[in-house]
Amino acid sequence: MILRRTLLTASAAVAAAASAVTPAAARTRTRAPKATGAHLYLAPAHEQLTALRRGTVTSRALLEQYLRHISRANTGLNAVVTLDADRARAAADEADRHLAATGRPLGALHGLPMTVKDALETAGMRTTSGSPDLSGHVPDRDADAVARLRAAGAVIVGKTNVPTMCQDIQTSNPLFGKTKNPYDADRTAGGSSGGPAVAVSAGLTALEVGSDLAGSLRLPAAYCGVYALRTSFGIVPTRGHIPRPPGWLTSSDMNTLGPIARTPEDLDVLLDVLAAPAPADAAAWRIDLPAPRHKRLRDYRIGVWRDDPYCRVDRDTRELLDRVAGLVRSAGATVDDTARPVDLADSDELFQRLMYATASATATDEGFAADVEAAEKTPADDPNGLYLHARTMRHRDWLRANEEREKLRVRWADYFARHDVLITPATPTAAVEDQTATPVPQRYITVDGERRPYFDQTAWLNMAGHVRLPAVVVPAGRTAAGLPLAVQIIGPYLADRTVLDLAKHLARLLPEPVRPPSFTA
Repeated sequence: MILRRTLLTASAAVAAAASAVTPAAARTRTRAPKATGAHLYLAPAHEQLTALRRGTVTSRALLEQYLRHISRANTGLNAVVTLDADRARAAADEADRHLAATGRPLGALHGLPMTVKDALETAGMRTTSGSPDLSGHVPDRDADAVARLRAAGAVIVGKTNVPTMCQDIQTSNPLFGKTKNPYDADRTAGGSSGGPAVAVSAGLTALEVGSDLAGSLRLPAAYCGVYALRTSFGIVPTRGHIPRPPGWLTSSDMNTLGPIARTPEDLDVLLDVLAAPAPADAAAWRIDLPAPRHKRLRDYRIGVWRDDPYCRVDRDTRELLDRVAGLVRSAGATVDDTARPVDLADSDELFQRLMYATASATATDEGFAADVEAAEKTPADDPNGLYLHARTMRHRDWLRANEEREKLRVRWADYFARHDVLITPATPTAAVEDQTATPVPQRYITVDGERRPYFDQTAWLNMAGHVRLPAVVVPAGRTAAGLPLAVQIIGPYLADRTVLDLAKHLARLLPEPVRPPSFTA
């Protein structure tokens, strides 16, 4: 996801974090039903996969459950924007024939229907990235990650919505319109993986693959009450992700792909499928992620960063972090809420510089020339010129910024020599009001009554992006109005299984999530 963010310039309702919602909210939301038989599509992905492997349900039967649910629930959400039922039925039938003939599943995702973000190319299925210029783009080759899904036996049902070329943190585009938050239609679903997060939250799919540059995967997950993992940079191949344009072999040096699911166990399932070297490297390289650092929660050393002057969070979120810290401390974990790996403001400014630089690769010659001319007229110390100067920096300047990044990575590594993970806010607030009809310069958010810059929504998520760390978003509570609240768990480079393990431990301490009405529609 590419976005333009200015530097930070200078009370919400009390959270009912991880506790009962108000009676009004309870009437509009529902507990997940026991997902069996005709409702198997609402079960966690790992339970669906067990049923498929054992033959207690066929892939075709499960697919038909999904198609019926999508036809009912998607109308009010607009999460699935391209549906290919005929090819999905053919793939499901083939999975069933294979299992009947051999007794063996096709792979780890045998026969599982799932959707894919419309930024990932799918052979024979329209891939637009929400852009009118790509409205008729039907790739003849899968993105590398999509190819891994198919090789594992997944049945690709359709594509989910994104902002135009993934360039916003809410989800709307001229081709398909707006995707709505399943908890409150007046709130944003987030972006750019808004369609994927809504589809998982509403039960239109059990698993999704999103992309994350500036929180594009984790922000929608936080706003829609689901889990999402930004994987360590480099462990999931990104060729075939738009942007870059169709046909490009390279991708951003900050973009990662990762799973979205309703349980942390399901994130594990999809991580095992996605984590692999690029095809050109597969002859010699293997991805062998280390096991979690510990088996028991009480053995973990957990850092907690509750709030920061650079990007203040609201009362609901502060109370949520206090509650989560209390839960893991009561379980015997060592909790440190004072040490900080980096300065949040300095880290975020470096993130922005590197993000704007990598985004310039796909600018038109005319557009880039205009940016260069504008940058030359803007003083170097002008905060509003950060975008222009970073986007048009010389290669020497980028090399020095990259050196700053590597030094920052060393600081993080030093922190993780004394801590196993760091828990932070995911966002300053629960899902903010949708502003798709408002020009970007006029957008803003409100934090405890204070008007704040629009892109403050991603400041906490940006910490992990440029330093290539894994980070998982965990739904951990809700506001008095029933909106999901989440925390972020950041871990050492390549410790993806460690952050997922802590997410599992934390999920056992929290109440069962409340699902949106569309989950059972």
